[in-house]
Parts: sequence; structure tokens; C-alpha cells
Amino acid sequence: MNRRTRYKFKQLLVIVLAWLIIGLLISIYDYLLLHTHSSIGPVPGYSFLLSVIINMGSGLIGALLGGSFLVFYINVKYQDRSYGYTVTAVTCSFILIILLINVLLRNIGFSDTSRLFKSGLVWGVVVATTQLLLQVNSKFGPGVFWNIIRGKYNTPQEEFRIFMFFDLNSSTATAEKLGDKKYHELLKDIFTDVTNPILDNDGEIYQYVGDEVVVAWKYKEGIEDSKCIQCFFDIKNYLEERKEKYLRQYGLLPSFKAGIHCGKVVAGEVGIIKRDITYSGDVLNTTSRIQGICREFNAEVIVSSDLAAVLQLNGFILQTLGSIKLRGKEKEMQLISISRLHL
Repeated sequence: MNRRTRYKFKQLLVIVLAWLIIGLLISIYDYLLLHTHSSIGPVPGYSFLLSVIINMGSGLIGALLGGSFLVFYINVKYQDRSYGYTVTAVTCSFILIILLINVLLRNIGFSDTSRLFKSGLVWGVVVATTQLLLQVNSKFGPGVFWNIIRGKYNTPQEEFRIFMFFDLNSSTATAEKLGDKKYHELLKDIFTDVTNPILDNDGEIYQYVGDEVVVAWKYKEGIEDSKCIQCFFDIKNYLEERKEKYLRQYGLLPSFKAGIHCGKVVAGEVGIIKRDITYSGDVLNTTSRIQGICREFNAEVIVSSDLAAVLQLNGFILQTLGSIKLRGKEKEMQLISISRLHL
């Protein structure tokens, strides 16, 4: 099971737990409302335990059916559609789920239609809110939205990270050949296809900058099994497996060059109208400069010697490029070119 699938199951688990809690809260609210001074009291046969079972059962069934539909179908099938289209699809699916739940409840002898109607309105808001949060989480990226919610980076924090800057080869010529609209479609397909290899190697997509993607790793995760290096070649393999699609639609197979480096950065939340978590520090500028000299050495991947020294690079061909003075840097840096060993 790849990381992207595991992440979707994690989302589903969160939805299940959240909807179960909401079901419990609905039961507690009903109980308290029925026992207020202005209430005429519960109807004959009312049972708090039965109310909990029904509401939490509804939450569980709804989460397993509706949550799975949202996570594994709607937000995958309709990821290229407008939010309005997605909301319509979610609304229709929700109506079907409510009808199914009502049928199941009637079969066990529950016939309070007014309560079913009220519950339907409540769960309608829950479903809409869930879909909104899924869309927002997708906008920010896995884990980022939660970090913003809990204020992890309200105070800037120093972290040790690995970064990879990789961009499309011959991008200017490709854009001129395809035209703006077709070129945008190409980038959209590429960014979609590179996601799985990045997630499978524990990387985080930090930014899309034009035709460039910036990937970040926590230091320990990036050096484990040389994932920060393996990621590039997994991306290359993934695109090569889809060679026919790219040749048919765009007349080319996209290729990339990448620079990879590690070091301390400051991570902090920025923005008022649009909030985001950003990294700042010399390591990002240096990584960008490393990526920029790939063409000069006709290299696919160039890494700093500091990073290469802590990686297990069996199965790769290493070529020392020597001490290079990068643009805008005072000191020279030892750089190493890495290519895949063909067996």
C-alpha cells in the first residue's frame, strides 16, 4: 500500500471518529433539551442509551459509506472539476445515504420522522463541513492545514530539512511549441503524476513554482534508504511508464534536472489574508543554485557533498564535480553528480 492510499485511510479514520463523536453529542444535546424546564419531557419509550446507539450508529454508517465516497471517489474522480460540481455530487450522494439510513432505522422500528428530518439537517451540515475541510486540506497539503489549526508554527521554529528543487528540461522551447494552454495541461499532468512517487518516498510537496517543484523531507526520513535521491528516479520511472500518454497528447516525454541539499531552515506561519507555512534560510537558495548548474555539467541530479556523505548510495553512480562557486555565494561547495546504475 503506497503512502497516498495510507493517507486516505487515515483521513477516513478521522472522519469516522469525528462523526461518532458528533453522533454522541447529538444524543447528549437531545437529552439535555428534553430535560429542560420548558420541555414537555421525553416521549414514552424514550431511552438515552437507544438514542446514543441510533445517533452514533448513524454516524458510523454515514462515515463508512459517505466518508469513503468522499475520500476515495469524489476527491479523486472530480479533482479536476469545479467546487460547485463537487458540491452537487456530494449533495446527491448524501441524499442517497440519508435515505438508506432511514430505511435501516425504520426496519428496526424507529419511525419518528420529525427526528429523522432534524438529524438529516444536522448531518447535511456535517457532510458539507467535512467536504470543505477535505478540500482545504488538499489545498494546503497533508499535515499542513492541521499544523496551522493547532498553531504549531505561530512561533518560528528551526528545523533540519532536506530540499530538492527539480524542474522541466527545455521548458521554454516546450512552452513555445505547445502554446500556453497546452503547456499548462502538460504541467498539470506532470504535477499529478509526480505526486505518488514523492509521497511514497516520504516527501512533502512544498511549492510549485512555474515548471518547478520544491520537495522537502524531514532529515531522518529523507536520508533513510536515500529516499531523497530515490524519489527523483522513482519520478523518472513513473513518467516513463506513462510514456505513451505523454507522446500521444504532447509529443514528448518530460524529463527533469534536480538539485538536492540539506541544512537548517526556519519554519514559520506567514500571511494575514492568505496564511501559509514557509521555510526560509540559506539552504533553499543554495539548493536552487545547485539545480541551476545541472545543465552546465549535463547532469540529472547534483547533490551537496554534505548530504551525499550521510547517504547510502549503493546502486548509483557518483561523480565528484569538485569545488564549485555557486552564483551569489562567497564560498565554494563540493558537489556530486548522481546517476542511476543500469544493470
